[in-house]
Amino acid sequence: MIKQTAGRDQLGEFAPMFAHLNDDVLFGEVWNDGAIDIKTRCIITVVALMSSGITDSSLAYHLQNAKNNGVTKSEIAAVITHATMYTGWPKGWAVFRMCKEIWNEKEPELTQKDKFQNTLFFPIGEKNPYGKFFKGQSYLAPVSTQQVPLFNVTFEPACRNNWHIHKASSGGGQMLICIGGRGFYQEAGSSAVEMTPGKVVNIPIGVKHWHGAAPDSWFSHLAIEVPGTDCSTEWCEEVTDEEYFEAVK
Repeated sequence: MIKQTAGRDQLGEFAPMFAHLNDDVLFGEVWNDGAIDIKTRCIITVVALMSSGITDSSLAYHLQNAKNNGVTKSEIAAVITHATMYTGWPKGWAVFRMCKEIWNEKEPELTQKDKFQNTLFFPIGEKNPYGKFFKGQSYLAPVSTQQVPLFNVTFEPACRNNWHIHKASSGGGQMLICIGGRGFYQEAGSSAVEMTPGKVVNIPIGVKHWHGAAPDSWFSHLAIEVPGTDCSTEWCEEVTDEEYFEAVK
C-alpha cells in the first residue's frame, strides 16, 4: 500500500487543500486503486514524467519507488529505451543518468566480462548465436523485440563481424549507438570511424561494412533495425587481420 505525507509535511499550513489532494486523493485513492498493480503504476508514472521533460527530484522519487516495488534494472532499461523512441533522445539520456544512480548494484567482478558489464547499463547477454559471422567472441542481448527491434551487441577486444550488407526493397538499414568501450565502423572504400559512448552511426541499405572492437578494448553498441520491406542481411567474407589492423591503427 502506498502512503504519502509529503503534502502535509511541506505544505500543510501553506496549502492545506493541495496537501490533502496530494496525500489523500493522489497517493491515497488513485495509487491504491486495485485496478492496476503498484508496479505498473510506477512504470506509468515514470514514463509520464519523462515524456513531460520532468527530471528533477520528483522523477528521482518515482524511480526509487519503482525499484522498491519490483522494477528491475533490465526492466527499467527496456522501459526507458522504449519511451525514448517516442519522447526523444535527450530525455532518454537524462533519465538513464538518474537510473544509473538508483539501480547501482554491481556484479561480482570475476571475469573481464563481469568487469565490463559493470560499466554498462544494458546487459551483455549470452554468446552470440550468429557467432559464425564474427571473428572473435561476441555476445547478444535483446533489449526490445517489439515495434522497433533493439539489441545490445558486445565484442571482446579485436572481435569484429564479417563484411556484410543490409538489404530491403524499401526502408531498412540499421543504426548503431555505442554504449560502452571503444570500437570501429568501416564502410568498404572508406576509412574506419572510431566509436565511443554516444557515437551514432547510420547504415543505409546496400552499403558493405563491418564493425567491431578496438584491439585493446571491449565494445558494446545498440543495434536498431530500421523498419522496411523484405529486409535481410547478406554476410560476406571475414575482415582479415591485415584489413582490420590497417583500419584501426
